Amino acid sequence: MPDTRLSEDQESLRKLVEQFAREVVAPAAAAHDEAKIFPYEVVAQMAEMGLFGLPFPQSVGGQGADYFTLCLVIEELARADSSVAITLEAGVGLGAMPVYRFGSAAQKEQWLPLLTSGRALGAFGLTEPGAGSDAGGTRTTAGLDGDEWVINGSKAFITNSGTDITRLVTVTAVTGQTAAGGKEISAILVPVPTAGFTAQPAYSKVGWHASDTHPLTFDDVRVPAENLLGERGRGYANFLSILDEGRIAISALSVGLAQACVDESVRYANEREAFGAPIGRNQAIAFKIAEMETRTYVARAAYYDAASRMLAGQPFKKQAAMAKLFSSEAAVTNAREATQIFGGYGFMNEYPVARHWRDSKILEIGEGTSEVQKMLIARDLGL
Repeated sequence: MPDTRLSEDQESLRKLVEQFAREVVAPAAAAHDEAKIFPYEVVAQMAEMGLFGLPFPQSVGGQGADYFTLCLVIEELARADSSVAITLEAGVGLGAMPVYRFGSAAQKEQWLPLLTSGRALGAFGLTEPGAGSDAGGTRTTAGLDGDEWVINGSKAFITNSGTDITRLVTVTAVTGQTAAGGKEISAILVPVPTAGFTAQPAYSKVGWHASDTHPLTFDDVRVPAENLLGERGRGYANFLSILDEGRIAISALSVGLAQACVDESVRYANEREAFGAPIGRNQAIAFKIAEMETRTYVARAAYYDAASRMLAGQPFKKQAAMAKLFSSEAAVTNAREATQIFGGYGFMNEYPVARHWRDSKILEIGEGTSEVQKMLIARDLGL
């Protein structure tokens, strides 16, 4: 049933991506997950569809849509494969968006056509081994040596940072001291490849097996001084604003996974028989699925609201945090319940719910843990 809150163009695109996810993404998801390989052929088709350019104006190679439309697409992809969905979310929200929001005219001209076309991926180097939720604890440094920045340090858990089509990493680094004596943190563009930059071997992860994630090291990496992204000393603040937007997209991804768990559970409950009848006729199962659908519905409404506030130019930080908090926890709960409904089969990797179960947990951690979201919500309430 079409969602009446969507425009005709949005509903048409949603249906197109739903079909793509069902016919192209889903059939390959299990193989990509098992082999732990990046889905280059799927990403290439997404690029041909213009998905990497959705929220950007046509003047920089984009499709002229908006961030909410991007979230609709991410939700549909996540119903089939969270690894593919996070590849798009990170490529757009964390790779291209910082350049679009804070880049100079020259930086936009150089990088956005590549990133918005999907011919290249950018990565967002914020988290460090000792600086996760406390990103202000950044230890990576960058100092000016003539007309070059010299970068030293490391980053952790960086998505899209080691693929064959990765061409850019935006890295936060300490570039000096503030007037108050704190760390001056700036953002700097590092082209890939650049001497001294290394994407270390990929992590062995619980889930998101087809998503590309690496630790990064910077050993006397030299880039031109004009690779400073945005104002010096504003790197940390600018990246936090990027994360506010990103939480809406992660909420959409969470909703997609939660909906997939509902869909799989309904199908299985109608097919699987026990004691002479489909298990869905048992209230214990039917009510469990009803609760799963309710969680998904509320989570979707939350990210729709946060996105509408963002696009209207209204404050949305609290709404984004609430959407991310609720939807990520809904995804984890739905994945657990779906696995329970499937019984022993839910513990077998040949069934999608097992992959959804593994993929769900990171949603309560990435782009701000549930505890960080609660902190942001409480702070907005004056606590």
